[in-house]
Amino acid sequence: MAKKKEITDEPLEKQLWKAADKLRKNIDAAEYKHVVLGLIFLRYISVSFEDLYNKLKQEIDLGADPEDREEYKAENVFYVPVEARWSTLVASAKDPKIGKLIDGAMDAIEKDNPSLKGVLPKVFARPNLDPTSLGELIDLIGNSTLNASTNSADLLGHVFEYFLGEFALAEGKKGGQFYTPRSVVELLVNMLEPYKGRVLDPCCGSGGMFVQSEKFVEQHQGRVNDISIFGQESNQTTWRLCKMNLAIRGIDASQVKWNTEGSFLNDAHRDVKVDYVIANPPFNDSDWSGDLLRNDGRWKYGVPPAGNANFAWIQHFIYHLAPAGQAGFVLAKGALTSKSGGEGEIRKSLVEAGLVDCIVNLPAKLFLNTQIPASLWFLSRNRHADGSFRERSQEILFIDARNMGHLINRRTREFSSEDITLISDTYHQWRNAGGTYQDVPGFCASVLQSRVAELDYVLTPGRYVGLPEEEDDFNFEERFTALKAEFEAQLKEEERLNKLIMENLASIKF
Repeated sequence: MAKKKEITDEPLEKQLWKAADKLRKNIDAAEYKHVVLGLIFLRYISVSFEDLYNKLKQEIDLGADPEDREEYKAENVFYVPVEARWSTLVASAKDPKIGKLIDGAMDAIEKDNPSLKGVLPKVFARPNLDPTSLGELIDLIGNSTLNASTNSADLLGHVFEYFLGEFALAEGKKGGQFYTPRSVVELLVNMLEPYKGRVLDPCCGSGGMFVQSEKFVEQHQGRVNDISIFGQESNQTTWRLCKMNLAIRGIDASQVKWNTEGSFLNDAHRDVKVDYVIANPPFNDSDWSGDLLRNDGRWKYGVPPAGNANFAWIQHFIYHLAPAGQAGFVLAKGALTSKSGGEGEIRKSLVEAGLVDCIVNLPAKLFLNTQIPASLWFLSRNRHADGSFRERSQEILFIDARNMGHLINRRTREFSSEDITLISDTYHQWRNAGGTYQDVPGFCASVLQSRVAELDYVLTPGRYVGLPEEEDDFNFEERFTALKAEFEAQLKEEERLNKLIMENLASIKF
């Protein structure tokens, strides 16, 4: 019965995705995402605008002006000019020139809202985009379900985020460049708990880390305004997606910067120190201009090799941490053991400096763009300063989550909410003085830095957590008897099949 309900009561975002994907026809997902996400964004700002517009119309007698741009600026709502309003576009949805009309609407919105300058896609007049399908897409996104929602702006934000993930899946390897899997972001955020302060992601993709940070505060009754967002992205197309993703969530994106050089060569937040760094940098990046940065002041713990940016990213994160700051990030698993190019010495320096807080070994198939095994690193500058955590200042927590998560299709795995809770609770219990933390063989272990030194500063969790304990009710005699019976049955089946093969061979006539 439950399974039947799951099928019939399919979430709105899945219904919309299936319908929108049918309209894609001969357009690549990489190109089509700008069409669909652009329209969802346009619908979002129209909903917000219309709500305030109708409110101002009712207050005309009190001096309100529904067409005064300053009224919308004061309420942090984007002003939508007449030619760009959803009602205008719906009325022209069957017009063969609808693509040009939408491109014009995007230009008009950018003109009236400087914070969106250069952000919105103008891709709707392309010859390979069928005007009829485009009109149907407008009708789909503006359907009655969305209009009837009492919280349609939040719903559209959820739809936008869901579509980002689906397009990333459709694009495969390239999609992973702008999208970090949702469950990985949730795990990072749940472990760091960024209630308030400054949050930095210097390789921010489409902004998923920021969206989850804001969501965490909301779900825990914090104040969203207590968080300030700082981001940087070198891919302009991805930066545009990020700006739209944040705007649709009502998050201030003024400090999310773009330049072609990237965070290493042109750090857009050079003088900013933050409370939290949350990031998913490119794995094993060999094209990071390392040769040009051999004498950079960020390399306090050792000069990273020119052929791999992993330890450059780690030190870039540390450079931006405030005195009590924390960092949580994804990194290729090889960084836990590598020694080439001086990486082993850098890792040793990080451990000896007391910066390494926790390492989480991740399962395979979590990431869309790579099959490279990955891990989560948590670094902390407050291991010695924070009295509640001082007792752990000479220890590192290792968590082996390789066998956790579940497959959502044959090539993609994700963590469940229970997985995320188990891992993050383990970390918090370990970190808090007087907590209930205990080592669990095969899953987690709190290890002295001296023990890590004995193992040559290798940080692979499997080296420390050991093997899981066998079940207490394991009965060797019963297990042996069952295996013996299974083996004897297989031998009989083999004998039968061999006899059948010989009979078939004998019946062949030459």
